[in-house]
Amino acid sequence: MGWLFGGNKTSMVRPEDALPGRTSAMAVPARHAVLDAPLAGPYPEGLEVADFGLGCFWGAERKFWQTPGVYTTAVGYQGGYTPHPTYEEVCSAQTGHTEVVRVVFDPARISYDDLLKVFWEAHDPTQGMRQGNDVGTQYRSAIYYHSPAQEKSALASRDSYESVLKTAGYGPITTEIAPAPPFYFAEDYHQQYLFKNPGGYCGIGGTGVSCPVGIVSTGE
Repeated sequence: MGWLFGGNKTSMVRPEDALPGRTSAMAVPARHAVLDAPLAGPYPEGLEVADFGLGCFWGAERKFWQTPGVYTTAVGYQGGYTPHPTYEEVCSAQTGHTEVVRVVFDPARISYDDLLKVFWEAHDPTQGMRQGNDVGTQYRSAIYYHSPAQEKSALASRDSYESVLKTAGYGPITTEIAPAPPFYFAEDYHQQYLFKNPGGYCGIGGTGVSCPVGIVSTGE
């Protein structure tokens, strides 16, 4: 298992070098341990899906399940090449995936812009392939959008928050913003980890800089 420790964990693996993965999906609990809602669906009509990567997904998921208007959450892997990877494979930096939280929300109760505010303020999006002491491609900041409206909001919020961060002395935002690729559920024990392990590690920590909400881009 030498590949677990080899290579540069802050460089994206090339597609041809990524681990092959597997065809079978990870088995996950039917219900959310906190919200008692389906993890993998089906979800009620009218709900929307958002995918965010903001460092270690244990603390990131708790941040979102505690947000009013969120129906359910799940942690998984996204943005890479290896189908249905294991946590150990993702930690090897040989899958290309980052750790993400899938957030299913009711747009009548909370807007996507409000979720973006939670996302930006819960981590430091200027750190590239790391988040605090967690180093590697699996900890990169990412927004994977599910509609043109989400894309527009994500880009507009990035630009407005980057301006605020710059004033506060931070560098450019490094967050990856891209169409939502396949989402692969993480293992059972990672789901709602900090509820099951209240004293567990939480690497989530923001910049302390408030993010404007509802900024609409005036560009084309």
